[in-house]
Amino acid sequence: MRGTSMVFEGRCWKFGDNIPTDRLVKSRYVFEPMSEIVRHVLEDLDPRFPLEVEPGDIVVAGRHFGQSSGRAIATKALQATGIGCVVAATFARTFYRNCFEIGLPALEVPDVTDLVSTGDRLRVDITEGTFTNLTTGTTRTVPPADPFLLEMLAGGGLIELAIARPGLFGAPPATAPG
Repeated sequence: MRGTSMVFEGRCWKFGDNIPTDRLVKSRYVFEPMSEIVRHVLEDLDPRFPLEVEPGDIVVAGRHFGQSSGRAIATKALQATGIGCVVAATFARTFYRNCFEIGLPALEVPDVTDLVSTGDRLRVDITEGTFTNLTTGTTRTVPPADPFLLEMLAGGGLIELAIARPGLFGAPPATAPG
């Protein structure tokens, strides 16, 4: 996976610790069209976020981001806002895996919320594990995600990867009876 750079640069939206998926997407919206859901992503934590988030912006959070429910709708809604990637001190494991499965880049950077303020300009290289606050000049390098997770990202998510690589999971490609 080295050599295939996934670099994201954008404005920081900073959030705190222990944010459950129900704070990303309230349960009353989960059956609404995505166009409605994105109008409410993270609104309880920062009412400006769904109104002002721009393509390429970067969500930064503290510990245990995406805890509680394993609903993939939370990662899908976050991705639908147009953010470039999400960085957290730690992620709930299911949320973290869901990010890669839908093609939403994610990076764990310990104590990342101590390194940023909302509005800072950030650069994140998912492949190399490099996080840079362009506003302050602070840089951290962390181990990147597992190569298979990076391959999922490069492929556009798990489903797209499986379609592109029949037999990836051990089963031969389906053939029509003949």
